[in-house]
Amino acid sequence: MDREPREDHAEHDHGEEHGHGEEHGHGEDHSEHDHDGDHEHDHHAHDVEEVGVAVLTVSSSRSMDDDPAGDAIVETLEDEGHEVVTRELVPDEYDRVQGTVDNFIGRDDANVVVTTGGTGVTPDDVTVEAVEPLLNKHLPGFGELFRRLSYEEIGSKVVGTCAAAGVTNGTIVFCLPGSESAVRLGVEEIIVEEAGHLVGLARRD
Repeated sequence: MDREPREDHAEHDHGEEHGHGEEHGHGEDHSEHDHDGDHEHDHHAHDVEEVGVAVLTVSSSRSMDDDPAGDAIVETLEDEGHEVVTRELVPDEYDRVQGTVDNFIGRDDANVVVTTGGTGVTPDDVTVEAVEPLLNKHLPGFGELFRRLSYEEIGSKVVGTCAAAGVTNGTIVFCLPGSESAVRLGVEEIIVEEAGHLVGLARRD
């Protein structure tokens, strides 16, 4: 597969709030429904308590000794009891990004991949473009929620970033912006909360 990376950008993503809470009057209690097709009583039956995480920083200007966003990912996930099984840093090159993420996906000890950097709009921001061909399924709700949360911090600037997530071969891949604040938001508010649940669903027989 062709591969390449992109640049760290502190820009966040933003999702509009839609009126999903309005009542439709169909005579059903929609709150009892499980949106992914599972019944509520067993919705979390397959959750994984501890996940193995591979972390990739995409930056042509950072180093492993100067990588606050990568440090924040590791610190937050380890504090929550998860294991960071590998961590790398590659420049903003499509082939390098795609190749590294592909290798992470192939590891038996990693069921979550988190990248930081290269989700902006400059020509060398190529992380999402490099990762997307590796995915079997996209998780648009991740980017939508990340943008909504980011909007509360940085306003309309969220339109300049492309945070994304998806699934491939039972592995969940999250692509976050390159700033430490964006990473902490995405990891603390979304990834920590949902990674174990998503891994359990993705690997369910």
